[in-house]
Order: sequence, then C-alpha cells, then structure tokens
Amino acid sequence: MSSISENVDRLTCLPEEITSHILSLIPIRLAVQTSILSKRWRYTWMLLKKLDFNDYPLVFDRDSLSKFVDNVFELCKTSHIEVFRLHFTYIWVRKSSVSKWINEAIRLNIRELDIQVLLLELPLRLFTCKTLTKLRLVESCFETGVLNFPSPVILPSVKTLDISVRSKPCVNAFKLIHGCPILESLSLQVAWRNDEEEYNFNIPSLKRLELRTLKCISVINKVVLNVPNLEYFLVGGVLCSLFVMKDLSNLVEASVSFFDVRFNHLEAELLNGMSGAKSLSWSTSTVDVPLNSHLPKFPNLKHMELKGSCSRWLSMFHVLENSSELEHLCIDEPEESCWIEPQPIPTCMLSKLTTLKFKKCKGRKWDLQFLEYILGNSEVLKTLTIITSVSLTPKKEMWLCAQLLKFPRASRSCEIHFVGNWSHYTCN
Repeated sequence: MSSISENVDRLTCLPEEITSHILSLIPIRLAVQTSILSKRWRYTWMLLKKLDFNDYPLVFDRDSLSKFVDNVFELCKTSHIEVFRLHFTYIWVRKSSVSKWINEAIRLNIRELDIQVLLLELPLRLFTCKTLTKLRLVESCFETGVLNFPSPVILPSVKTLDISVRSKPCVNAFKLIHGCPILESLSLQVAWRNDEEEYNFNIPSLKRLELRTLKCISVINKVVLNVPNLEYFLVGGVLCSLFVMKDLSNLVEASVSFFDVRFNHLEAELLNGMSGAKSLSWSTSTVDVPLNSHLPKFPNLKHMELKGSCSRWLSMFHVLENSSELEHLCIDEPEESCWIEPQPIPTCMLSKLTTLKFKKCKGRKWDLQFLEYILGNSEVLKTLTIITSVSLTPKKEMWLCAQLLKFPRASRSCEIHFVGNWSHYTCN
C-alpha cells in the first residue's frame, strides 16, 4: 500500500467550490486575508458567493469600511452571489454607498439579500430583480419611509420576505408583499400601528407567516387572512387587531405570544380562528385570559405549550378540557395562583396525554399539587420531565425529587425525568 506523503497540502488540493464554501464560513475580512498565504490562495477569496459584511467588531471607521466593501466588489470574480448581507448598526455609512453596493449585488445575480443599516435608500432596480429569492429589510429608527418607492414591484422569484418597518406599512409594505407572486414565507414586524385600515393577506402560495406589532394605540384594527396553504402562523407583540380567518384550512402549527392585549375578547377570537391546528404555543402577559365559555374546541391539537397567564391552573385546565386529542403538554413557569382541582378530569388525561414537561419548576405548594394530580390521573402518561428553576438550592432539589417519588401514578409505565441544576435523575 502506498503511503501518502506528509508534505501534501490537502487543503490546497480541494476543489474551488469546497474552498469557497469553507471561506464563506469565516468573517469576510479574514477570508480576504488568506490571499497572503500563498500564490494558490491569492485569488481564492475572489470566488466567494457569500458576501457578509458587518461593523462588529469595530475594526474600521466609516471611510475604511466603505473602501473595503468597494474593493471586494471590484475584485470579485464570481458570476453570481448567493448571499449579500449588510449589517451596519454602529457605523453611519452613506446612503449612496449602500445603494451602489445593492446595485452591484443585483448585477451579480444576487439570490439572498439582507440589509440592516442606519441610513438606507433602496435603488429602484431592486424591486424588479429577477434572481432574488430571499429579501430581508430592517427599517431603522433613524430612517423611516424606506419603502416609499414610486415604481411597481415585480419580484418573480422571491419566496421569503422578512421586513421590519417603522413608517405606515399598509400601502408600501403591502405593495412589496403583493409584488411577490410565489411568496411562501413572510415575516412582517410593525413598529407602530395607529390606523384603522385592514391588513389583507390574500396570498394563496403562503406557507409561513409571522406578524408582530410592537406598539399600538387603543384602536381595533382588522387583519384578514385568506391563506389556504398556510402551515405555520406566529402572531405576537401587542394585540389590538380583530383577526378574520377567511381560509386557514391547512394550518398545522400556531404560536401566540403577547406582552400586551388591549382588548381581551380579541385573544379568544384569534384562538378560535386557529382551532384546527395540531400544535399550539400560547404565551400571554395579560391578567385576564379567555374563560372556558369563550375558548374554542381544539379537535386536532396534539402538542401544546403554555406560558404566562394562560398557564394558571384554572386557565390551563379549561384548555385541556377542550383538547380531547392532546398527547404532549409543556408548562413553562406557571404563574402563582391557588390550586383548584378540576372536575371532571379532562378527557385527554384519561386516554391521550403521554408526555408532560414542566419547565422552571420552583417546588411551590401548588406546583406539587398539580404534579400529584397529573401523576394520579393521567392513565397513559409515559414521561414526566421536571426542569427546575435556576433559583433552587441543592437541598431544595433533593427534597422536590423525594416528594415526586411519593406520589401515586395512574400509569404504570410512567417515567419521571428530573433535570435539576445540581442533579439529574430518572425514575421508573
């Protein structure tokens, strides 16, 4: 068998495509510096298909940073760019420079564009780019109205759109959205909402939607969803909108996360529109959550995670009573509340619930009452996982684990996984 010489440079022998991919995994500043390694490496970085620029760590001033980006584009030898990312959140780069670089990326048949800068003026060529498949634009607090463009939007290849806007988004943001005829994934973050107009999502091709409102005055707006192929829906921030679900027939996974609910009945209406989902994550900071009479039935729900006010015992069991097919339940740090044993026992606990995860357990009296109830009534439970709060001492953890072992179990096959900060146990 022939031996391989120890002097062979295996890295240099790699195909250019692999070498280029390896260089794309490190900061572009370091990738360019590989040109000093040898003659073979002098021009390798010029074939990069991922150009990722950021101003952290702060190794450049504005002029040096701009010159560096200019030089990279000037020396770049590739025929197309897969990714062009520009994240300048510390250094104020001129609008004209950013616009010029975006035009250069378009000339190089850009596929993914991600722009987050302090000052931004988008070139008109961007809104008719035929090669672009993914676009992310973040409007900074220093520059609003970035999407105030006069030209029509025709982006025939864009499947993923992620935009964060601070100016009024109804006309301009939706003009951009509706200019993407094959859009599959949309993330829209609205910094401030004070209008009473409808947000109409009539997008047959859409499969994933994330909608967040960060601030809102006390006005009920309307959001209309006509998205027959939507599989994942996340909504969060401030709830001040009435959601009208015209077609949400293929929804699989839903996530609701609000830190402010202006009108309590809107949350119940929203959950009602999501009632066909198979997986639901629900987190809210509002004091009053929808009561049993307002909650919908969840006939297909198999996975559920509850956090915040909706994880209070009474609210939680109202949800369980309406989720007869629930198999997997996760409770994340339930709020302090008096224990009230539910009557009757929810149907899912008798025949479906197989796994329960309790996160950030503090070992309070009502925590133990809940766990004793679950173990004593869940007839097909296979796994109970307890993850303790970081505040528990080793002594408190040992005491909590000992208490769990004393509780009777309705399911003979149930295992208890205790994950503490100081110890881990598995008990049959």
